Amino acid sequence: MVHLEDVSKVFHTRRRELKVLDAVRLEVKPGEFVVVRGPSGSGKTTLLLVLGGMLRPTDGRVVVNGCDVYALSARERAGFRAENIGFVFQMFHLVSYLTVLENVLLAAATAGRRASRTEARALLQHLRLADREHHKPSELSVGERQRTAMARALLNRPPLILADEPTGNLDPDNAAEAINVLNVFHRDGGTVILVTHGTAADRYADRVLHLQGGHIEQSPGGPSRP
Repeated sequence: MVHLEDVSKVFHTRRRELKVLDAVRLEVKPGEFVVVRGPSGSGKTTLLLVLGGMLRPTDGRVVVNGCDVYALSARERAGFRAENIGFVFQMFHLVSYLTVLENVLLAAATAGRRASRTEARALLQHLRLADREHHKPSELSVGERQRTAMARALLNRPPLILADEPTGNLDPDNAAEAINVLNVFHRDGGTVILVTHGTAADRYADRVLHLQGGHIEQSPGGPSRP
């Protein structure tokens, strides 16, 4: 599902050159749940943006679901993302003036297909948001906003979910619920790559990797199931 070949990302500032990813190699099989853990500032979000086709690496090759992502034009890459990747962010990125249902339906519009209100409402029902579909994000609890973001990520039934600290703003109960949604997606055959500094998702992971100093290594003591 995912193949990173010697991927590096360098940022240039006035004073120095900052290498956030350093010749990273990573293979993720279809249906795996992989946790990438690391401290703040270790490059976790950069890694996810590179994986998701949103940040071109300085060097290396990124292949997702058989496609060389950065060999595509920007327009082709946007279409590829919409069809193949669901994103779940710590800050949710919901559109403030749209309702819950409209926010979820944005995923279909981005993929260039007719929005299915039936599918969207089924997801909202599953995520206990059916009575919130006409509410705006400002009228939701933090946990409800995260579940709305997850419904949007799942609407197109992508083969891959990329999650960036999805529990970072949640209390323990809502965090457990968010992780469970990702685990259900995984059990149904979906691939999940979750970056975090915490350990809440470790029990569900097939592998726990550690990102530090621009490199990825197996996390000591972390799960490593075939």
